Amino acid sequence: MGADGTTASGRLEGQVAIVTGGASGIGAEVVRRFAAEGARQVVVGLPQEETRATALVDDLGGDRILFVAGDVADPGTAARATAAAVKAHGRLDVLVNNAGLDYSGVHVLESDLAFSHRVMDVNFFGPLLMLQAAARAMAASPTADPGSPSGAVVNLASRAGVVGVRGMAVYGATKAALIGLTRTAALELAPAIRVNAVAPGATDTPMMRAWIEEQDDPTSFEATLTAAVPLGRLARAGEVADAVLFLASREAAHVTGVVLPVDGGYTTG
Repeated sequence: MGADGTTASGRLEGQVAIVTGGASGIGAEVVRRFAAEGARQVVVGLPQEETRATALVDDLGGDRILFVAGDVADPGTAARATAAAVKAHGRLDVLVNNAGLDYSGVHVLESDLAFSHRVMDVNFFGPLLMLQAAARAMAASPTADPGSPSGAVVNLASRAGVVGVRGMAVYGATKAALIGLTRTAALELAPAIRVNAVAPGATDTPMMRAWIEEQDDPTSFEATLTAAVPLGRLARAGEVADAVLFLASREAAHVTGVVLPVDGGYTTG
């Protein structure tokens, strides 16, 4: 069921998807949406997320979802995830590059170089590696719908990759790079594979809640966050997942190279 209360309609029936960072937050909501719409999936997450991911897989149906432990910044993870999808399900149709590393509340002059490299590795090079491996597997998969693209990639970008956000210089730079990758890959992989991105704004996830609670005055800090959003609240993880589902589905068969904001209007000004 979608965030608006609509019921599933089998939009991904017969398709196989890889979702990185799928154990919690937006990623877990994407996995739930995809499962409800009939997709078989490979969920990629860090080894320490295996217990949480296993619980999610068991809840949704372990025979249709596999968990692959790995860091997306490690080239071997992309190879193992795509191989697992093809071995278990015979094909690959969708990649959701959701795994990411936060680096918020840090002034540009105080940004640590070593950690900045790590953020870039996870937020940009990881999706690049996953896209390269997945696109090759998609190209080798039989076309489920002749005349339509044979694969879809959805990258999770950010409002910080679209406009400047104080305290997010490095994080925003990694997401801007991911947006650039999205647009060029959409050109280079067309017409066989569609490549799009979703750019969430501040979203009510466990990571966001932890960040809010770390502040000196969490209530005031959250009020400041929501005041900057024209729609007056944080996004819900399920609302972002619904946008991912749309771009992954056949409903978006003629959509490629777009960056879809799910930010309550934050980037309109």
